[in-house]
Amino acid sequence: MSSAITQTEGQSRKTTGHETSHIRQAASHGVLLGICCLLSYKLITGLLALSQFLPRDDELLGGMWAVIATIFVFRYSYGESVHAALSRTSATLLSFALCFVYLLFSPFRLWGLVLLVAIGAFVLELLGRSEDIITASITTAVVMVVAGLSPQHAWKQPILRLIDTMVGIGVGVAGAWIALKLPLNTPSHASMALTRKDR
Repeated sequence: MSSAITQTEGQSRKTTGHETSHIRQAASHGVLLGICCLLSYKLITGLLALSQFLPRDDELLGGMWAVIATIFVFRYSYGESVHAALSRTSATLLSFALCFVYLLFSPFRLWGLVLLVAIGAFVLELLGRSEDIITASITTAVVMVVAGLSPQHAWKQPILRLIDTMVGIGVGVAGAWIALKLPLNTPSHASMALTRKDR
């Protein structure tokens, strides 16, 4: 009986230890992600402000787009972050190339947006990159609608958003690499699964 009680107490302490570790890792991940988002926002808005020819709206949009890219690539491990960065880059490059060519010759039109989404999905499917279709389609939709809101020099929007994205990706990957060097690493899938199993 006493042995069973001791074993139960030991399992309880083990479970509590895993929960504490998981909470600590989750907090570390959240704090690092927040810092990376702040850094990417400050970097791109500062960079765009230096140009001195872009309106404030473009600076804010650039900051938002860089933050989105950072959130997309900052994952629970460095390897996952690199994979997400490559996926985001390939989808972004295709989307921005399509939008750039279209906006050079035509203003925003709904049919144009639909056409570019369809072409992007078709090309990525042929290339065996179907997992990138959602990212490319969302990127195309945002760039095209922003071009519709700012019709003057709309062809610049893909270029600006490409710069925003590259900055955001760089910060996100760098943040994931730094996380490896910290005592409190972000939670791996293995440790998270173990925590759930113990519960």
